[in-house]
Amino acid sequence: MYKVHCLNNISSKGLDLLTDEYELTDNVDEADVILVRSANMHEMDIPANLKAVARAGAGVNNIPLDALAEAGIPVFNTPGANANAVKELVLAGMLLASRDIVGGIQWVQDNADDENVGKSAEKAKKAFAGGEIFGKTLGVIGLGAIGRLMAQAAEALGMDVIGYDPFMDADKAASISPNLRFVTDLTDMYEDADYLTIHVPATADTKGMIDAQAISQMKDGVVFLNFSRDSLVDDAAMAEALESGKVSRYVTDFANPAVVKMERALVIPHLGASTAEAEDNCAVMAVNEVMDYLADGTKVHCVNMK
Repeated sequence: MYKVHCLNNISSKGLDLLTDEYELTDNVDEADVILVRSANMHEMDIPANLKAVARAGAGVNNIPLDALAEAGIPVFNTPGANANAVKELVLAGMLLASRDIVGGIQWVQDNADDENVGKSAEKAKKAFAGGEIFGKTLGVIGLGAIGRLMAQAAEALGMDVIGYDPFMDADKAASISPNLRFVTDLTDMYEDADYLTIHVPATADTKGMIDAQAISQMKDGVVFLNFSRDSLVDDAAMAEALESGKVSRYVTDFANPAVVKMERALVIPHLGASTAEAEDNCAVMAVNEVMDYLADGTKVHCVNMK
């Protein structure tokens, strides 16, 4: 009997797949399997019986991959399971940035006691006017599960799309869309994109990659969207760019003390994968990966061992 401990709430759609060989436990110390979403495992003691860890999501920076690998414990993630949920929120972020919808809603709430609010709104609305995304250019940094969906969705909305991915060539990019303009140098994207969205993992190489130098190469008034990890963006450089108007809007799914104080930043409380469908998809994939591994050693989406 394998004992399974959930460090976070895991969808019952996944847990219901566990066979009679598995049982849930509230005691992490006796766990054979750990299922986790966002809980930080770096300060945890590794349970003596632990055989596998599955992250119900794509990012694994909350898990001590090397320490678990040294202990012979594979870590699995669920790439793509929440990609559509993130894509939809990025699209929402683009629309929120292109027109001051948030400001307009706030104005209505602030004038809720005005008996002539309808007439007043007709006069006030010009302050919240914006532009359309149709015909604009979106640059997609990273063409993995989320990036490719973003490219296809943006094209469907009438945008031109430029794609960049250091692990992809032009032929592979063309399989996403024959209309996608693939570049091998980010400079070629920065100078043409009206909107930029980043979809790369948080690593030592990508930390702070959106810095003052990168921003200086971007189009004046660009909208930058970050629904990957906050560490990808240099907060000080972004704050300066927003203040100068170089970046017109910064839309991010990661609140921190610096970004919440930035003018013209739209900060969302990490809702990217927070849909019922995404949580179900991630849980189902995570549970199946663990059961396959413990049944016959299959390592699907193992991120720390071969």
